[in-house]
Amino acid sequence: MSGGAPIDPWLLDKLVCPVTRTPLRWDAARQALVSDAAGLAYPMRDGVPVLVARAAVAV
Repeated sequence: MSGGAPIDPWLLDKLVCPVTRTPLRWDAARQALVSDAAGLAYPMRDGVPVLVARAAVAV
């Protein structure tokens, strides 16, 4: 998926940050799901979002 999220848009719409329970957005530059409210980026591993706070990095 060139430029788009490597995750189904329907699923991306349902996912929330495990820390703040706010929506996530795809950041193509980071190749991660970002929680603007928490200031965290959650990685994707093998096409699967890793929504664990200790796996996230600060943005």
